Amino acid sequence: MSEVEVLQLLVSPSHRLAGRPSDGPSPGPSDERVTRVEVRRGLGLVGDRYYARPAHRNAAVTMMAAEGLPAAADLRHTRRNVLLRGVDIDAYVGATIALDCGTGPVEFAVNRPARPCAWMDVTVGPGAQGALRGRGGVRCTPLSDGALTVGPATFRVVAGAETVSWGSCGRQPADGGVRMAAMSN
Repeated sequence: MSEVEVLQLLVSPSHRLAGRPSDGPSPGPSDERVTRVEVRRGLGLVGDRYYARPAHRNAAVTMMAAEGLPAAADLRHTRRNVLLRGVDIDAYVGATIALDCGTGPVEFAVNRPARPCAWMDVTVGPGAQGALRGRGGVRCTPLSDGALTVGPATFRVVAGAETVSWGSCGRQPADGGVRMAAMSN
């Protein structure tokens, strides 16, 4: 078990990154981040665009490690649902994990990587799509009902991938995050 932090949660009722990246994101609320979200087994995050959508059941919740992002980027840019600090979530594909924000553990099957798309070069910055390869987050299925909240949490591997989290050993990428020339200016 490792101590981690849920930095941000994003629940978006609509798909905002559709069409060509050069056209920019679709209109929507300026901030879809929340401090608490209800999780439903097999369905996703209540109120999110992928909630209860059959085509997205195995990818209803996306998680990403903050250590892989430039300081100015957040979930509004990546469109992931959960931003974590202290765990290399990308290393847990194939595992079942549990996050407990203080109200009881919520289990997730970590199914596959959430590969960065061309939109990342628009929303995060030039070069982000390439820089985020292998660190774009993961697509998960919730295996239990519960709630996630922003703040301290515990992270536990329930089954599957045995690996070490940044939070338990202090390991993180050698560059401290994503390197992008345009973002460092």
